[in-house]
Amino acid sequence: MEALLAALADPARWRLVSLLAERPRPVGVLASLAEARQPQTTKHLQTLERAGIVTSHRTGQRRVYALQSGPLRDLAAVLGRLADTADQAGGPRETFDRYGVSVETERLAAERAGWADGRSFTFSRSLAARPELVWRHLTEAELLARWWSPDDLRVSELVFEARPGGRIVHEYRDVEDVNDSDPVAGRAEGVVDDVRAGERLAYRLSPLLPGGALAFTAHVDYDLRPTDTGTDLDVRFRVTDSTVDSADFVAGIEIGFGQSLDKLTETLRTTPIQGA
Repeated sequence: MEALLAALADPARWRLVSLLAERPRPVGVLASLAEARQPQTTKHLQTLERAGIVTSHRTGQRRVYALQSGPLRDLAAVLGRLADTADQAGGPRETFDRYGVSVETERLAAERAGWADGRSFTFSRSLAARPELVWRHLTEAELLARWWSPDDLRVSELVFEARPGGRIVHEYRDVEDVNDSDPVAGRAEGVVDDVRAGERLAYRLSPLLPGGALAFTAHVDYDLRPTDTGTDLDVRFRVTDSTVDSADFVAGIEIGFGQSLDKLTETLRTTPIQGA
C-alpha cells in the first residue's frame, strides 16, 4: 500500500493514471498528451508498473500501457474504511467538530473581561455505587486520576486535598503522549471550599492560560444522594472572573466535563474497589 501511495503521489504520474483510465495508450502518445518528455514519461510508467498500478506489453516498435483497476479499488476500499472510522457517530471526530463550532461561538462572544461571568452548566449522573465509594472517587487523587479528564486525555499531575482550604492541582496530557513530548493539554489550580463526606463537595478551580494567568474561575458543587441502586450525582458548574482569552476553555466545559463524568460512571460500573 505504501508503494501504491508513493507512486500516485507524484502529479505527473497521477496525470498518466488519469489518461490510462480512459484507454490503454503507448508511451509516445502518453508523453504528448501529458506534455512531457518521453524519457521522463517512461520512467514514471516504470514506477507505476513496479507498484502494480499499470501493466504493459510490446506491440511491434511500441510499448503500450494499460491501467490495473484492482489496486485502485483496493486503495479506495481502504480509504473508505478510514473515512467511515473517522465519521462514526459519537466518535472522536464528531466531538472535535462540536468543539470547533463551540469555540467559534465563544470567541465571538468574548469581547471584554467578564464576558462569561454567571454562565452555568448542570450535570446529573446515576452511579452504580453507594455514596461512600463515589465520595472516594471524588476526593482521592489515585481514584480521581482514573476519570477526571476528557476523552483521549490522561491525568499527568493531580493534587486534591479534601479539606476546606485544601489545594487542588489538575494537569492533563494527550493519552498517547507517554513521554510528555507534547505540550500540556490543560492545567488548573484551585482550592476546596466545602467538604461533607458522602454528601457534598465544593471547590474553585481556575484553568491556566499558556502564560500562566487564570482563564476564569469555576465554582463546582457536587451533591450526592443515595438511591436503591447506588447514588444520584448532581453537579453545578458556574463561571466567574472570565478573561477575554478564556473563550477556548469555556467552549470545552460542557463537552469535556460531561465526558469526564461519563468516565466516572463507567469506572464505577466496571471496576469496583475491594473493601469499599
